[in-house]
Amino acid sequence: MTTVNFVADDNNETDFVKALKKNVKDYFTTNNISTKANVRMVIKTIVMLSLYVVPFVVLLVVPVPIWLALVLVVVAGIGIAGVGMSVMHDGSHGAYSKRQWVNNLFGGTNYLLGSNELNWKLQHNVLHHSYTNISGMDEDIDEKGIIRLSENTPLRKYHKYQHVYAFFLYGLMTLAMLIKDFSKLREYNEKGLLEGQDKTLKTEFIKMLFRKGAYLLVVFGLPLWLTDFTWYQVLAGFLLSHWVASIILSFVFQMAHVVEGPEQNEMTNLIHSDWHVHQLRTTADFARKNKILSWYVGGLNFQVEHHLFPSICHIHYPKIAPIVEATAKEYGIPYHVNKSFGSAFFSHLRHLKDLGSNERISYGIK
Repeated sequence: MTTVNFVADDNNETDFVKALKKNVKDYFTTNNISTKANVRMVIKTIVMLSLYVVPFVVLLVVPVPIWLALVLVVVAGIGIAGVGMSVMHDGSHGAYSKRQWVNNLFGGTNYLLGSNELNWKLQHNVLHHSYTNISGMDEDIDEKGIIRLSENTPLRKYHKYQHVYAFFLYGLMTLAMLIKDFSKLREYNEKGLLEGQDKTLKTEFIKMLFRKGAYLLVVFGLPLWLTDFTWYQVLAGFLLSHWVASIILSFVFQMAHVVEGPEQNEMTNLIHSDWHVHQLRTTADFARKNKILSWYVGGLNFQVEHHLFPSICHIHYPKIAPIVEATAKEYGIPYHVNKSFGSAFFSHLRHLKDLGSNERISYGIK
């Protein structure tokens, strides 16, 4: 697999990284707090899992009219996204606890979403975090069907309208993962990524087949067995819940990297920048003062802090964000932030429109 090396040509960047790490470490030391989950995080975990599981259980054990069933399905979809952002994400990064079995437990909630934990770690932790916004390395900016997310991928005529049809296609994300995980596992094996995790293709393929089969048996089999809903009503509910979850997840993820301001890079063996500075150049925060949003999206609106310190539980991001921003300002390092959800949302749509109409885009630093 091709690798990208980050080399700082400017001593100022090296000094910035040292100061940043010290300042953040001092915050936790001075306040005598752990970088991992606290009581508030445990409560959030219970709420998020309940938001997903309780509506499903109610549908199984309580006869409800179709309109209420639809409401419960939508709530479950909101719960699916919440579990992914606020529970699974921290577990997969080892940010939930100092005990690895706890991280594995909550990272494993990925299977409740129909996804595969190993694939997620390879795609997200290894590729996206290591090579953020680098075309050909970061799969988050690869073409998503007929959606162009990078200036370094081919421009087609139909991309002109992607800022319109993206709303529908974003809703297919988790369903696509449910199906494409098998081909992605094979692809990662060919790149040598499975070997790097001490995994074998045959063993992981069998595990994935079993887990996805068990997931489908629960989400389809139990409703057909325990309720009076028809097979097509169960299928419609399944599709709706995943569409709701996918819309939420897609926009939250995209509003951190595919917006106006953050840079994108072509694949190259050498990037003349420190890795930490690269994260700041390619990532943006949004709606940092919106406490309700921050609570629900698991701190993913603090993407800058997450990319710099992925092993720190997101519950601490609102406190360390001012430290990161102030240190960046002191050393003249760019720090991107959209003040509200709306500004980030429309920045993403404008950027999608630009990507659909221009072969090259000039990325400025704000």
